[in-house]
Amino acid sequence: MPDYKEDLLKDLRKSPRYAAKYLSAAAADSPEAFLVALRDVADSQNGVPRLAAQAGVNRENLYRMLSEGGNPRLQSLAAILKALHLRLSIEPLRSPKAARQPAHR
Repeated sequence: MPDYKEDLLKDLRKSPRYAAKYLSAAAADSPEAFLVALRDVADSQNGVPRLAAQAGVNRENLYRMLSEGGNPRLQSLAAILKALHLRLSIEPLRSPKAARQPAHR
């Protein structure tokens, strides 16, 4: 029986789009889920030590940042995502009120 984690890491390694969707879904769930997902993506790309070197971040600090209780600075998060060939994207939340208002031009 295939191991879920092995299959996940293989999919994350093969497809940057899949990794981006995985991170986006985790971020929509919670900050803690996002950090765990980011760790999964890091693990899929030859591990946290290599990512730390590519991002210019201390390895121990990166492990701490990517833990469920981690709290990375935006600058560190940007460096990590850049090393993973990903970027942060911001989207508006759709609320019933916002959906009824006309778009500004």
